Amino acid sequence: MQKNTPPRSTIRLTRRGRIALVATGAVVVGTAVAVPLLTLGAEEDARPATLVIPEGWRASQVYAAVDKALALPPGSTKKSLAKAALKLPNDAEGNPEGYLFPAAYPLQEKTTPEKLLALMVDTANERFNGAPIAAGAQRNAMNVYQAVTIASLVQAEAATKADMGKVARVVFNRLERGMPLQMDSTINYALGRSTLRTTASDTRIDSPYNSYQRMGLPPTPIDNPGEEALRAAINPPPGDWLYFVTVRPGDTRFTADYAEHQRNVAEFNARQKKDGARAAG
Repeated sequence: MQKNTPPRSTIRLTRRGRIALVATGAVVVGTAVAVPLLTLGAEEDARPATLVIPEGWRASQVYAAVDKALALPPGSTKKSLAKAALKLPNDAEGNPEGYLFPAAYPLQEKTTPEKLLALMVDTANERFNGAPIAAGAQRNAMNVYQAVTIASLVQAEAATKADMGKVARVVFNRLERGMPLQMDSTINYALGRSTLRTTASDTRIDSPYNSYQRMGLPPTPIDNPGEEALRAAINPPPGDWLYFVTVRPGDTRFTADYAEHQRNVAEFNARQKKDGARAAG
């Protein structure tokens, strides 16, 4: 079993294809979960609206969406965190990333950011802290917060729901072998962007989210995962995979052999170059 990590200038663990699929509408966001109406007083005749939080959104995206839905100045929801009294795990240190549960949230005229964020976190705690998530996390010798962190990586990296379990297995295999995760999604999170291309310079940034340079999991989740990603994180299928790349939509290749992975990446790069030339022409 390979235990050494190939040179960082050549390795590409992650698939780097999902953002393009999202941009073209090829990835369908998971079905939103309905949650109870907010109780905000006697507003029986108020016409409710609905705020849908898709799986995989970052906290920054959620804040912006809440600001827009409630017609608040940009930055209002983020500023409200200090008085929201969110019931987050101690490991989160007040950062709700990962716990703004993806769902459809009904709104009323007097909905506040604090109440809305609290409902998202309460919904996450309800889903995450009961069986089977909590039991599955314990079975894999981790706490729920670590499971949510792995699920956030799975949510960001898996091209399809069918790939989620394999991506989770890659994470576990790399952690067990003392290998850096080397996932482009963590670099994108550190830089506050979403892009297909990660340069060698990007992989040298000084950030606790730089999984090319830092060992172990990132310090927090990198997005807000859905339940399918959580299930994959606590119950990945058996396999020895260490690398994966999506060569083309619907064709994600997982392997434990670095040479095979290099060939897959070369095919991906050639296809990207060809598609780029075609678009330019």
